[in-house]
Amino acid sequence: MLELSANQLRRVCDPAGLGFATTADLPPLNEVLGQPRAVSALAFGTTITSHGFNVFALGLPGSGKTTLIRDYLQERSKSQPVPPDLCYVYNFADARRPIPLRLPPGKSAQFQHDMNALVDELKTELTKAFEKEEYTRHRDKVLHDVDNQRRIEFMRMEQHAARGGFQLLKGPGGLALVPFVGGKPLKDEEFSELPAEEKERISQAREQVQHDIEEMLKVVREMDKAARDALKAVDVDAVAFATRHVMEDLRARYRDQPEVLSYLDALQADVTAHADDFRKTKETPEGVPPQLAALLPAEEKSFTRYQVTVLVNNADLQGAPVVVETNPTYHNLVGRIEHQTSWGGVFTDHTMIKAGALHRANGGYLIIPARECLLNPYAWEGLKRALKDGALKIEELGAQLSLMSTVTLDPEPAALNVKVVLIGSPAVYYLLFAHDEDFQKLFKVKADFTTRMPRGPESERSYALFVNTITRTEKTMPFDASGVARVVEYGSRAIEDQDYLSTQFGDIADLVREAAHLAAGNSHKAVTAADVRIAEEARRYRQNLMEDRMQQLLTDGTVMIATEGKATGRINGLSVLSIGDYAFGHPVRLTATVAPGRRGAISIEREVEMSGPIHGKGVLILNGYLLHKYGRSGPLSLSASLVFEQSYSMVDGDSASLAELCALLSAASDTPLRQDIAVTGSVNQHGDVQAVGGVTHKIEGFFDLCKARGLTGSQGVMIPAANRRHLMLRDDVVEAVAAGQFHIWLAERVDEALDLLAGSSAETVHLSVADRLARYAESLRGSDEKHASSQANAHTDGHGG
Repeated sequence: MLELSANQLRRVCDPAGLGFATTADLPPLNEVLGQPRAVSALAFGTTITSHGFNVFALGLPGSGKTTLIRDYLQERSKSQPVPPDLCYVYNFADARRPIPLRLPPGKSAQFQHDMNALVDELKTELTKAFEKEEYTRHRDKVLHDVDNQRRIEFMRMEQHAARGGFQLLKGPGGLALVPFVGGKPLKDEEFSELPAEEKERISQAREQVQHDIEEMLKVVREMDKAARDALKAVDVDAVAFATRHVMEDLRARYRDQPEVLSYLDALQADVTAHADDFRKTKETPEGVPPQLAALLPAEEKSFTRYQVTVLVNNADLQGAPVVVETNPTYHNLVGRIEHQTSWGGVFTDHTMIKAGALHRANGGYLIIPARECLLNPYAWEGLKRALKDGALKIEELGAQLSLMSTVTLDPEPAALNVKVVLIGSPAVYYLLFAHDEDFQKLFKVKADFTTRMPRGPESERSYALFVNTITRTEKTMPFDASGVARVVEYGSRAIEDQDYLSTQFGDIADLVREAAHLAAGNSHKAVTAADVRIAEEARRYRQNLMEDRMQQLLTDGTVMIATEGKATGRINGLSVLSIGDYAFGHPVRLTATVAPGRRGAISIEREVEMSGPIHGKGVLILNGYLLHKYGRSGPLSLSASLVFEQSYSMVDGDSASLAELCALLSAASDTPLRQDIAVTGSVNQHGDVQAVGGVTHKIEGFFDLCKARGLTGSQGVMIPAANRRHLMLRDDVVEAVAAGQFHIWLAERVDEALDLLAGSSAETVHLSVADRLARYAESLRGSDEKHASSQANAHTDGHGG
């Protein structure tokens, strides 16, 4: 049995080996710390251009994934081109489908300004054009010519009607033919008094004249149409002349943008078609207060359709965009179309289109927390659809679900070229991989963030650089070498491994901040190891209320745990309780009872369903050990029960199986075990002691109980030999071991544990167990023979009767 010395219980970092006085002498951290595999995956996922190679970064919370990925992508994006701006303009062919335009970075705002200036200039120029004498003369000539032609045609109709015996009159319903008899028009009463033959003759003549008049009216309508066309041509010529230099300047400015030139062509055609909008200012409808004029429906805002809506302006970017969307709702991702209410109605137009995170990240990178994206309704489906289509389609969720019939827009999709990085836990990744077939096609790169990195001189110095980065960012005092060394030791303690350091940098950074805060309160010039230790103790004090309460129950004897003497069938086991972000060790008494029987060893927790499957497996392994050790010559004649005394919650894990086996062998051999030693470890069927988790917390839990009752110098904890490197014990435990007041032993085999616990040879225990089992077997055979004889006698008596 190997006993560990004090210097084996904690791997100490030598401040002198760090090579600096304070972190103020160090450069800032310029590399990703402790995540080579994840960085390699990020580098691959962000450089490959094939479809579907987006990245899912998985790791435990607090590992700094978001910060690391954001910083990495921001550094990478500096060498990439700035993507074009995105704006939407009115679609003159279909008002419901605004058109996206891509412009060079920073040009969208200029284009928006140019279009506003164009409208103002058109108002001025067209008003002048329509007021020019030449325009008025051409227009008046057209009107005069058509009036003359119309007058001539009307005279011809009157003459034709007179020849037919009728007078052509103009009435509210149009032209009317009235019979003309005796040099005067015939009234209706007079017409009704005429003979039937005369009335028939007049009616027939009227039909003929009516037909001729209608033919003449067709000529008049053709003349009117020609006049309107002529007037339109005059307007077109006036508009073309007035806008020629304005539009030519714009076309020259955007000659390298074919989409803009096409839009300007459509705009000029629309301006020509709606020239009257520029000739006069539409008046506010009667009864509308001036303060409500801005809320008038779109048809009253004649020039809104010429406005440019800038969705993305990349003028301030120095490279590709890196967008972190912490609230990935459907509309926050894909954009939205807002609506405005006015006079009881709801309306919208292309100026109410708003960008989403995908628009802002287009041409760059978008970082999204996976869990939040999945929890927000339709956000996940909207993201997948955009990535699959390679296009951004802004669609109102209400319209998509047919929840509202309000008139809305259907903007034309904009091309999408973005790398999405989802950040989540391993559970989310594997659930999506198993149950969402699109996930495998769209997120083909897995960036796996580890919780640990190997500990060595290089990584310890990297920790120092990290501490320096935090102090510089937070503008706190620097750490001296001893303070950094203590943080390094905390990094190993956080994952309970002397050979590794934690990469849960959120937790490490918080410790740095807390220590710096305490040091500042003490007027120190640099944070020392003592400050860090005080910060650790203060953090523990804030979190360990439940631990203190449970320790009090143990100390005052409410929960029965012996820390001195010996007892048969009893042993001190160790468990770890986790409450949120705080874990602590908790001693528990294990007891065993044995009797003749054939059930083998059973766990009371398992029988009443208060244990998990791993604990149940551990109990079955104990039975396997008993079979291997004592059952080769015949069946085991043993019934035994095991229980965690005064335990009222679920039990799981196999880390108590070594303690359970020792208690069982103690009860079976009637050998008392030391109660001043607590035991943790799992065993296999051949008696090997296997590693378990939480050994640091378990040791400290039993130490605290012994310390509260008074250390005797014989107390200690037995752990598996395989857990030797997992020890990063508190200073007070190390000091007690150094003083010989507490002990840590390593066990590789069950027999080693028995040697120490029983205070005698394990072979003696096994012989006693074998002897007890033999007596149990003999007793059971005698009982079986007696029962068989009784059954035979009963059968004979019955037959004789």
